Amino acid sequence: MGLAEAIILAVLAASTPLLLAAAGELVAERAGVLNLGVEGMMIMGAACGFAGAYASGSTFIGALCGIAAGAGLSVVFAALTLGLAVNQVAAGLALTILGVGLSGLIGASFVGERIASAPHLYLPVLTDIPFVGRILFGQDAFVYLSLALVIGIWWFLYRTRGGLVLRAIGDNHTSAHALGYQVLRIRTLAVLFGGACAGLGGAYLPLAYTPFFIPGMTAGRGWIALALVVFASWLPGRLVIGAYLFGAVTILQLHAQGAGLGIPSQLMTSLPYLATILVLVAISRVRATARSTAPASLGVVFVPDR
Repeated sequence: MGLAEAIILAVLAASTPLLLAAAGELVAERAGVLNLGVEGMMIMGAACGFAGAYASGSTFIGALCGIAAGAGLSVVFAALTLGLAVNQVAAGLALTILGVGLSGLIGASFVGERIASAPHLYLPVLTDIPFVGRILFGQDAFVYLSLALVIGIWWFLYRTRGGLVLRAIGDNHTSAHALGYQVLRIRTLAVLFGGACAGLGGAYLPLAYTPFFIPGMTAGRGWIALALVVFASWLPGRLVIGAYLFGAVTILQLHAQGAGLGIPSQLMTSLPYLATILVLVAISRVRATARSTAPASLGVVFVPDR
């Protein structure tokens, strides 16, 4: 296996948990809910996913346990923010702390244990094609699922009536409620979906990325997923590009350190966040320009679709 192929495979593996978690958060934010508890839901998914796979010997059962853990924590978030009108930022931060603590408790007895990694697809002829074979036809199911999930979200948001309703609720929930749509129910479902995706993204880490569990193994990936949604301007297509760019930065900074280039790893790790800030500034400038150039006589202000 050549160096370029190895790097691409590593980038795909590093990007998959980010893409899974960010895809769910995109749906929640499109519904008008900011869930800062993604990191806690991911680490809970990692702990419960490993526990389920270790006890059952099945990667599939482990993935289901991770999904259930993330969705379960999102139920608490939805009850607090949508049911009791608790501040979303405070509730999300609290659930992140709760998730980190609970995951340490659940996974304490599994530290040092190992399981078999998720199997990779193998098609006798296609997977053996030089260079592209393993990249396109030799990934684990999580990689293909993450891409299928983004495509499904794009189709739902822009090709179905339900997606239109969800976007309308996110843009103006008061008007949507006046039209008779059940805002709280739709937002709750969006939050549950986001939590399930975050749990699956966390479960990917011990089930496929590294076949063991250690406390705090998400290492801030939940926060990167949140930044990734902003980086993508809340558009599913850009989410894929952003996830792979973020994953590439993660892998390339490791190779840079291994090559002895002397670039501080902290600087390389901060690049995704710097890119997010630059994108936010660019979006703000575009919107400000659009407002200033809109014809005043028409009374219309064009704001790009987020």
